[in-house]
Amino acid sequence: MIKRNILIASAFFSFSLGIAQQYGGMWIPTELNEREMKDLGMKISAKDIFNTQKPSIKDAVVQFNGGCTAEIISPKGLLLTNHHCGYGQIQSHSTVQNDLLTNGFWAKNNGEELPNPGVTVDFIVDIQDVTDKILQGNSNLETAQINANIQKVSAEINPAAYQKVVIKPMYYGNKYYAYIIETFKDIRLVGAPPQSIGKFGSDTDNWVWPRHTGDFSMFRIYADKNNKPAEYSKDNVPYVPKHYLPVSIKDKKENDFTFVFGFPGRTTEYLPAIAVEKIMTEIDPARIAVRDVALKTLDEKMRTDDATRIQYASKYASVANYWKKWIGEVEGLKKSNAVQKKKNYENSLAAKNPAIKTTIEQMNKLYAEQAPYALNNAYYSEVVRNAETLTLANMFYNFVSAFDAGKMDEKSITSFKNRLSSFYKDYNAELDAKVTAKLLALYANKTAPQFLPEGFTEFKDESKNIINLEKISKNSVITGRSSVNGASLSENIDKAFSNQENLISTLKKDPVFLLFANVRNAYMKTADPKYSSLQTQIDALQKKYMAQQMETDKDRKFFPDANSTLRVTYGQVKGSSPRDAVSYNYQTHLAGVMEKYIPGDYEFDVPKKLIDLYNQKNYGIYKDKTGDVPVGFTATNHTTGGNSGSPALDAKGNLIGLNFDRQWEGTMSDINYDPRFSRNIMVDTKYILFIIDKFADSKWLIDEMKIVK
Repeated sequence: MIKRNILIASAFFSFSLGIAQQYGGMWIPTELNEREMKDLGMKISAKDIFNTQKPSIKDAVVQFNGGCTAEIISPKGLLLTNHHCGYGQIQSHSTVQNDLLTNGFWAKNNGEELPNPGVTVDFIVDIQDVTDKILQGNSNLETAQINANIQKVSAEINPAAYQKVVIKPMYYGNKYYAYIIETFKDIRLVGAPPQSIGKFGSDTDNWVWPRHTGDFSMFRIYADKNNKPAEYSKDNVPYVPKHYLPVSIKDKKENDFTFVFGFPGRTTEYLPAIAVEKIMTEIDPARIAVRDVALKTLDEKMRTDDATRIQYASKYASVANYWKKWIGEVEGLKKSNAVQKKKNYENSLAAKNPAIKTTIEQMNKLYAEQAPYALNNAYYSEVVRNAETLTLANMFYNFVSAFDAGKMDEKSITSFKNRLSSFYKDYNAELDAKVTAKLLALYANKTAPQFLPEGFTEFKDESKNIINLEKISKNSVITGRSSVNGASLSENIDKAFSNQENLISTLKKDPVFLLFANVRNAYMKTADPKYSSLQTQIDALQKKYMAQQMETDKDRKFFPDANSTLRVTYGQVKGSSPRDAVSYNYQTHLAGVMEKYIPGDYEFDVPKKLIDLYNQKNYGIYKDKTGDVPVGFTATNHTTGGNSGSPALDAKGNLIGLNFDRQWEGTMSDINYDPRFSRNIMVDTKYILFIIDKFADSKWLIDEMKIVK
């Protein structure tokens, strides 16, 4: 009888999890389903997660540098995020002589912590539903009126002097929320493992499980003497947070409750079937093809030249990240039968609400009409983004246009020069001439003739392209290989800008400028107007369809698509069975690092000290019941880009891991969450502390934290 009751309880629990996570969930923290979270095992209250009246977990979670998430783990403002989130900062402090990417970096005291100009962290002070004030009871309000209402409501909220208000649309503009944000600007690098730990497995292991990457880095927030945000100053002091996360080194068990708190970037969970089909069969494959060419060309040079490897390390990782994600996304959409699933859902909605059938038919027609223009948009955007010479040309094209229109004052010119200086620092004109040549050949061969510039067929021959682009690059002031006003833009921007009229005149005759202008003008004439016009109509219908879904499907709990605002996602520690006869455990260990170890390899080398610690079994308090140090684990939390660096928390709100990736078979969760395959990947806090303590000999950082054993 007891056994039967256990089985019934187990079956009910599994069923409740399936219902809760059938569609995933990235929930606004002011609107959490506390009962559901507690049914899954949470021990704290929703008020412990988000509270404006007293300190709560939200006071320890920040958006890091506008793109990732980070969390405070000590009363002295110590910040934890991913290694790949801090990669640009680690790189900026690296040289061939002092290669922090390869060797790692660990400050031994506050005085050794390194400043990072321009890096920010944002705290969410409060979240308010302002839908009624923005839409005023009219969901079809004109955009101009909505924007006017947003400005008015933002002014009415009136935050503190060091805070700002950002109002974001949700559910495709059916609701609006105001975010009061406090930004800190003095953020210093405290520690980072060598990339042989922080980036272990590199591109081969990216987006896959099992994973053995110690993907973390550490920063510190500094404030003025009043604990308020301030620009960098040697007089600033470590920030004292309202709340910081205790760090747990307790063992994990399958089905343990966990939640992730962070800033997911962008999802599109409510698209119609035809949109998903176009992404799967046309848009993603185009993006993948462009990045595949760029990455292979860069990789050839980076593997043979250390200076190039350091110069392009951060950019290469950024390009490769979504290249591999899109490959997994396509496979996942196919495997989860996403298109048919969407069609079935549409049919079920239409049976309840005939108006939905009309909306879907209209969207199908628009997507079909937009398809060739959308494909050209995908190729054009990716080529310009990944051919840096064209990216530069685009920047100068916009500069010249603004200058001619009288819109470039001294402040704007200074800002533009700063952007250029940052760009040229990590730009290799000779290498990128080859990248650009290959990408233009791809564009010429893949783009429908009606979208190509006149006479562009000559670019279809890649080998001739490489020769021609090198010649064009050498004779260009934009690439910095030819001078203007007696100086190279890549070496002396101020002198190159000393005679702005001559600079503008020279740019207009520059061969790279003319090449880009030819490609751009053809795109803007033949594709962009039609693409944009159809997209405006699609967006209006998507807003209508979203409202219809929410009105019709009363059994489903809807969460807004991710848009870089603060969200909570929850689930359980779980392994997976993504393919026939393949099963993955939820936990990896240090032994797995050694199994993958390839001496001297670009991706799978292991530092000697880590090998020694492994051989000596010098694990301290960081081993688990297996006697090994846990490295990573997976769970069913619904995450995406922007969740990188997010805290993974246990049932009591203790930090148990650091989110850094998703399992490749489930990357389609941005479009179609499937609980069978969707797993987020986290670095275990035991591995993080083990590296800080035993590998880096930085126990002074451990001593700052509250360790839960």
